[in-house]
Amino acid sequence: MTALTARALSRRRVLSSGLAVLGATILVPGIARSDPSQTFVAASVLAFDGSAILAATPKGLLRHDGVSWAELEGVEAPNTLTTHPTRRGVIYAGWQDGSLRRSEDSGESWTAADAGLPGAPILSLTMAAHAPSTLYASLEGDGLWRSEDDGETWAFVMDRPYLGGAEHDVLSLVSVANETGMGGIWLYAGTQAGLTRVPDCFCRWQDVVAGDAMDALVAGDAPTDAATLPSGEPVEILALAPDTPERIYAALPSGLWLSMDAGVNWAQLTSEPVTSLAVDPIDPLHVIAVGPSGLRLSHDGGATWTSFDQPKDS
Repeated sequence: MTALTARALSRRRVLSSGLAVLGATILVPGIARSDPSQTFVAASVLAFDGSAILAATPKGLLRHDGVSWAELEGVEAPNTLTTHPTRRGVIYAGWQDGSLRRSEDSGESWTAADAGLPGAPILSLTMAAHAPSTLYASLEGDGLWRSEDDGETWAFVMDRPYLGGAEHDVLSLVSVANETGMGGIWLYAGTQAGLTRVPDCFCRWQDVVAGDAMDALVAGDAPTDAATLPSGEPVEILALAPDTPERIYAALPSGLWLSMDAGVNWAQLTSEPVTSLAVDPIDPLHVIAVGPSGLRLSHDGGATWTSFDQPKDS
């Protein structure tokens, strides 16, 4: 795979210098027809593409078609993946060097989708819940960028959230299809300082509270009786099925957490850390995760878990 040289440029440096990163078309060989020879040790990213599962491992990008794993040849493991249930076969992937690619054939070939991005590492991607041709990207040291044309062009939309006296990178980003009260829906962000959110009109970051954005602005402080996520822990992964926005999963060092009311109240599902997580877009109770116990599957929303099929050593 051809990769762009990493350039950790901030948005402000890029705009002042007039520089832009121009992508080139990348063709990637087809899927290998047998299970990979390496062991599935850990995944940096998991995602569903329809009923298939995508897994970024230290040795590359894998796909499980319901029967066995296959390696997507020539694809280095990305930092982040995003898909949408209404666009099966369309996959976006972002890398540490700032490159972003789109596949429209389930990962058999890839095209550049990063024209106008500054080249900073891409930490998280999400497709808009109601408009999957709209894509959001969080960039290290920078903020949020938006493309409304399937990654053909990009524009900066929001600075990083300011929490606890400092700006924080957005580690995980999801589009949550609940109305904000201001004519749009929410983007939820996991950071080192906890959970925050912003309406997709990008007026301001704010805490997750009951009610809509206008209610929150009028009310001021968040209610004190909510069962919130543990204070001081980073929210490393957020995941949900777009059609059930009230049901949000969050991975923290203390384990896996679940909210049934769009992030107002949380309950701990497991105390085992989760390093990768994905929710089936068709069945929000179908969850796959990676942790110290390996790759595991839940069919009851994280209440119980079983081991999942993994590629075997050669």
